[in-house]
Amino acid sequence: MRFGPVPLGDAEEGILAHAVALPEGRLAKGTRLGAMDVAALAAIGMDRVVVARLGPDDIGEDEAATLIAAGIVPDHMTFSPASTGRLNLHAAVDGLFVATRDRVDRFNRIDPAITLACLADHVAVRAGDMVATIKIIPLAVDRRRAEQAASILAEAPAFAIKPFIPRDVTLVSTLLPSLKVQVMDKTRRVLEDRLRRSGSRLTGDVRVAHEQDAVAAAIRNAVAQPCDRSRLVIVFGASAVTDRDDVIPAAIRAAGGTVDHLGMPVDPGNLLVLGTLGNVRIIGAPGCARSPKENGFDWVLDRILAGETVGAREITGMGVGGLLAEIPTRPRPRARNEVDGNGVQAMRPLIVRPVVLAAGEASRMGTAGHHKLLAEFDGVPLVRRTTKVALAASREPVTIVTGHRASEIREALSGLDLVFMHNDDFASGMASSLIAGLDGIGPEADGMLVLLADMPGVTAGDVRRLIAGFEEQGGQAVVRAVYGGKRGNPVILPRALFPALRKLEGDVGARHVIETGGLPVVDVDIGPAAHLDLDTPEAIAAVGGVLKG
Repeated sequence: MRFGPVPLGDAEEGILAHAVALPEGRLAKGTRLGAMDVAALAAIGMDRVVVARLGPDDIGEDEAATLIAAGIVPDHMTFSPASTGRLNLHAAVDGLFVATRDRVDRFNRIDPAITLACLADHVAVRAGDMVATIKIIPLAVDRRRAEQAASILAEAPAFAIKPFIPRDVTLVSTLLPSLKVQVMDKTRRVLEDRLRRSGSRLTGDVRVAHEQDAVAAAIRNAVAQPCDRSRLVIVFGASAVTDRDDVIPAAIRAAGGTVDHLGMPVDPGNLLVLGTLGNVRIIGAPGCARSPKENGFDWVLDRILAGETVGAREITGMGVGGLLAEIPTRPRPRARNEVDGNGVQAMRPLIVRPVVLAAGEASRMGTAGHHKLLAEFDGVPLVRRTTKVALAASREPVTIVTGHRASEIREALSGLDLVFMHNDDFASGMASSLIAGLDGIGPEADGMLVLLADMPGVTAGDVRRLIAGFEEQGGQAVVRAVYGGKRGNPVILPRALFPALRKLEGDVGARHVIETGGLPVVDVDIGPAAHLDLDTPEAIAAVGGVLKG
C-alpha cells in the first residue's frame, strides 16, 4: 500500500486517509474518491490530500476484518458489520466468557496492523455485551497476513461464551445471636440477584443452628429434595471458616460429602469452601458474598453455573487478578445488541425502569393520623396521581415500594398495572426502599428512575425528558431534575451504581453514591416541580391538596 499526500489532480480513486469537513456534510475517512469528491475538495481550496492506494496483494480494512472474523466459530456470539476497519463481537446469551491468552497473543503478533482485543478470561456477560473487537489499524493490509490471522482463529477457539445452565439452589444459613435477621434477609436478596442472570432460582431457604450436625442434616435434606434442574447448595455461616475442621467443612463431610478445597487466592473471598455430595456441588460462601460487590464467590459460582469443572487446581490458579478490592464497576454501553428472528443484529433502546417510593412514615405530618400520600388532589390520592405520571411517561413496568400503611397505599392504587415491592424495614429510612426498588426492576434494567411519591408537580413530560437525557448519555451518566441550578428529583441512576446503592444503610438517599460514583451527572431543569415535595399539612394545603387519612 502506498500512503501519503498527493496533488488533488492525482487523488481520484485514492482512499481518503482523514475525514474532511465540507460546507454541506463531510467526506469520511476511507472514502474512495471519485470525480465529484475531488471537485468538492477543490471547491474548499484544497490542492493536496492524503490518500492510500492499494497494491495488488492488499485488501481494504473492512474486507480484512470480515475475512478474519470468518475464522471464528459464531457459537453464542453475533458479529457487527465491519466499519472503518472495526468488527465487534457481542454475546448472544447470558454466560461466561472464556479466552485462551496464548492464541490471542499469537494472533496479535502476526502484524501490528491487525489487532484483536477481548474481555478478560472468565468474565460473566449478558446477552448484548460486547466481548471482543477486531480492528485493522491502517486503511489496508496484505491479504496473506489477514488470511494467516484468520487461520489462527479457525484452528481452535481463541475465546468462547459458555451459556449459563439454570440450577435449583438451596440456601442454608446458620444462626448465632450476633447475626441479625435483617442481615440474613439481605443475604437472600443479594443471592437471588446473583442467580437471576443464569435463570437459576432459589427453591429453599433453610436456617439452622451454627452446629455441625444441624448443618449436615440441612445439606442432606437439600440434596435429597426432588428438583427439575441440577441442584446447588450454598451455605452461609454466621461465623467465618478458619479451619478444615470448622463447622461448615466438617458438616459437609458429616453429611457424606467431600471437601474439595478450602480457601482461595482471591480477595475479597479468601474464606470459601467448595465441596461435593453425590453429584451436587456445595459452596460454603465467604462473608463478603453477603454484599453484591464482586468477590471470589462470584468467580466460583459463575464457573459452576456455566458447567465448568471447578476444583482445587482451578481455584489455586485464580491468584493473578485475584485482588478485587479496587476493581471499578464496568459501565454499560448505550444500547445492547439483540438478534431478531432472522439472525440480524439490531440495537434496542436502553431500559429505564421507574420506581415510585411510597414507604415512608411522613413523620413531619404531625400526630393527627394523616398520611400525606392519601391526600387528594381533584379527588385523586397523591400517590395515585404520582404513579400515573410514571405510567404515562414510561414504556416499562413501574415499581411501587410500599411500607408504612401499605394496605391503604395499595388500595389507593387499585386497578393500576404495577409491580409492588414491600419494604419491611421502611422505618430504617430511604436506603432500604432504594434497595427494594432495585429488587423490583429486574436484572435487565439499564437504569432506575427514582420518583418520590409526594411530588405533585412532576409531569409525564418531565419524566420523558429525563429518560431522553439518559439515553443521550448512553446510560453512562446520572440524570437528575434541577431547578435554577439546585438539585432536586426525580433522578435516574445507571446500572453502574447499583452495587453501591445496595450497600446503603439508614435514612440516606443516593446523593453520596452519585457524588462518589465517578460517573458524569447531567442536570435537566424541569422548573419548580423538581423541589416541590409535600412534608407538612400546610404544604399540602398550599398546592390545593386535601388531607383525607
